[in-house]
Amino acid sequence: MSEPLTFTLDGQAISFTPGQTVMQAATAAGTYIPHLCHHADFDPIGSCKVCSVHVNGRLMASCTLPASAGMVVESETTELQTDRKRLVQMLFVEGNHHCPFCEKSGNCHLQALGYHLGMQDTHFMHEYPHHAVDASHPEVWLDRSRCVLCELCVRASREVDGKNVFAIGGRGLKTELLVNSPSGLLKDSAIAPTDRAMSICPVGALMPKRQGFIIPIGQRPYDQADIAQHPEDT
Repeated sequence: MSEPLTFTLDGQAISFTPGQTVMQAATAAGTYIPHLCHHADFDPIGSCKVCSVHVNGRLMASCTLPASAGMVVESETTELQTDRKRLVQMLFVEGNHHCPFCEKSGNCHLQALGYHLGMQDTHFMHEYPHHAVDASHPEVWLDRSRCVLCELCVRASREVDGKNVFAIGGRGLKTELLVNSPSGLLKDSAIAPTDRAMSICPVGALMPKRQGFIIPIGQRPYDQADIAQHPEDT
């Protein structure tokens, strides 16, 4: 019988099967690597870089990196945790995130990452960008100021819902989530509150109307535990 394939993650031997990424193998072994744009139901795209790790001295996204035998991976270093915190802080200042009264508070991956990484402030100057809110639909609404451009709703709408409601457009700070409808508004799209594109949003950008506080603050997943202990995808 052949020896199991393993690599080392922060000094711990992690078993993997051929074709698994470092992120997939670590998750299967119960080891949390911080991430934001990754979701187990979809092919990784490595856009947020929060999951970056050091591999033999090189910085690489663990969600797209194929595991290989003998690989030496570092994740929980002071340098990487600081880099992750800076990335999260940049996402906060590039949007308008107001956690104390956001409907997603306690169930928001961005907020939970901030807590996990020991974020005490935003570090950078706030951009206060103007992003339109789309409340045109009778059942759902879109707050682009909370969007982190993870593309999960884009992929879910296309690959699961079969509707292709969303797209990403623009450049730089003007990059934003677009609605594929004649008017560019949700009311003229095929979106429904039961769509996977709605539930997969890791932040408070896509929300159903009149349901934001059905689960009281204090009883939500990340009110109870650190995201490392409760890393289930949305």
